[in-house]
Amino acid sequence: MIGEAIHDIFVIGGGINGCGIARDAAGRGYSVVLAEMKDLAAGTSSASTKLIHGGLRYLEHFEFRLVREALMEREVLWAMAPHVISPMRFVLPFQKGGPRPAWLIRLGLFLYDHIGGRRLLPATRTLDLSRDPSGRPLKPGFRKAFEYSDGWVDDARLVVLNARDAADRGADIRTATRVVSARRENGHWTMVTEGVETGERATVRARMLVNAAGPWVDGVLSDVVGLNDVHNVRLVQGSHIVVSGKFSDPRAYFFQNPDGRIMFAIPYQEEFTLIGTTDRDYVGDPGTAAIGEEEIDYLCRSASEYFAEPVRREDIVWCYSGVRPLFDDGASKAQEATRDYVLKLDAGEGRAPLLNVFGGKLTTYRRLAESALEHVEAAIGGKGERWTKNSHLPGGDFPVHDFEAQVRTLSKRYPFLAPGHARRLVRLYGTRAVALLGDASGLADLGRHFGSDLYEREVRWLMREEWARHAEDVLWRRTKRGLHLTAAEAAALETFMTTEASA
Repeated sequence: MIGEAIHDIFVIGGGINGCGIARDAAGRGYSVVLAEMKDLAAGTSSASTKLIHGGLRYLEHFEFRLVREALMEREVLWAMAPHVISPMRFVLPFQKGGPRPAWLIRLGLFLYDHIGGRRLLPATRTLDLSRDPSGRPLKPGFRKAFEYSDGWVDDARLVVLNARDAADRGADIRTATRVVSARRENGHWTMVTEGVETGERATVRARMLVNAAGPWVDGVLSDVVGLNDVHNVRLVQGSHIVVSGKFSDPRAYFFQNPDGRIMFAIPYQEEFTLIGTTDRDYVGDPGTAAIGEEEIDYLCRSASEYFAEPVRREDIVWCYSGVRPLFDDGASKAQEATRDYVLKLDAGEGRAPLLNVFGGKLTTYRRLAESALEHVEAAIGGKGERWTKNSHLPGGDFPVHDFEAQVRTLSKRYPFLAPGHARRLVRLYGTRAVALLGDASGLADLGRHFGSDLYEREVRWLMREEWARHAEDVLWRRTKRGLHLTAAEAAALETFMTTEASA
């Protein structure tokens, strides 16, 4: 019966921080329950710029500890999940009279190359844009650029894989589950949860509560825990546009805007270009954040300052917007607020411990989880040792340079797959693509075709293994096939999933 056992840890929030903490804790032997009111990565964690990076621009705000930690994590995460993370080279065009002098950029890139223990990623180099292919899409006024290394990540899949691994290690992952109340009683926490779609209520008890609700972290403290006058986070909205491909080069661009802000233009999903992000303070419900008209104009105008072919509104195929829960450090501008994470433990004699997680970024989520587990150990006692640094996320158990070999192996085993289909399956599922495809010997064995290269067998896998409940979960978080399916095809998928879930 639900509620009888007292678990070790109850986590609120199914974003990267919550799932990372749940995975680390479960792997050490703690009993963990995680509740997410929507879908995994439904908020901030799927609205990023899709980068595993040190944060070059944070150096000018003297965030040296954060940058060093993030730089050290790039290759650690790449080794953990070489299917959903891959190295990427970035081209930073330079023009005299720009917002930052060349010497400052060189200094920043020198630090970037040397303070993070880089071993596999190539070093910075200088480019002659009149000769290098990366100069072709740019306006002729750009003659020189710096090229440096960082990484690309499928952010939503990174979250889901952490949740999957946490569950495989014993964690109880509950999506579409809202926490109605959390109260301290008899030295532990008692939570009342409610199924968002079913209305069913349950009681869960735990020795410790971890509040990793992202932009809703203050809301949990006030509305769920019952604290008054809570003001810990500064909500900053970041928006992106996805346009038809502006260039064919596999490298990404790092653009400096005249207002001092920076922007990326990144190859995305084979045939598109991702452009972003904006930075502006946000007030209101984080769940209703949407890109504004002025943000669209800003991104199009700023990118057009660099690209020879302007970025126009009619080029846009998709927009998305998210709200970052930055710790409120009193910075005057949204882009200057710290991206570092802050963990605060609320505990005392006889009081069940509460750990609040503020801020953070994709690149440092694993280190944040390790820091969170230090607080867990101090509050309720230790169990296992640190273990995640040399681990693999599900499907990522192959060498970092063997991605293409994995694609060839899958294609040989399932020759009926189109090359792009095989590559997509490896990019999403890694070595577990074989488990997904099973004994299929032809496309007919994959079941109903929903559009593009999305078939019933994959949808059923996502529902069974990855908590997908609706078409939106599949199309925009698990696979990004939403960029390729029509509205009618998406509606048919929703009908199928709804019918299957109720069967």
